[in-house]
Amino acid sequence: MGREEQLIEDWRQLTPEKQQKVVEFVKLLKSESETTSPESDFVPQTPLGKKLWKIRQRAIAAGLQLLNEDDIAQEIAARRGGYRDA
Repeated sequence: MGREEQLIEDWRQLTPEKQQKVVEFVKLLKSESETTSPESDFVPQTPLGKKLWKIRQRAIAAGLQLLNEDDIAQEIAARRGGYRDA
């Protein structure tokens, strides 16, 4: 039996609540790989950079979904009452 088949068999034996936890965990893993892998070689140089990097790593570990450039622009626009820079 392959890994996928074993995963599906194990999945079917879980309660719906535990299946939901698995879904959330998979989302977290995907999020981590999308947000941390390109920057894994990044080393902050300044004390502020190091502090901000630690905060970012804690947020990712806690499952916080980081915003991309478009998400940030939308949040800024929403906070400004819908105004967007051209």
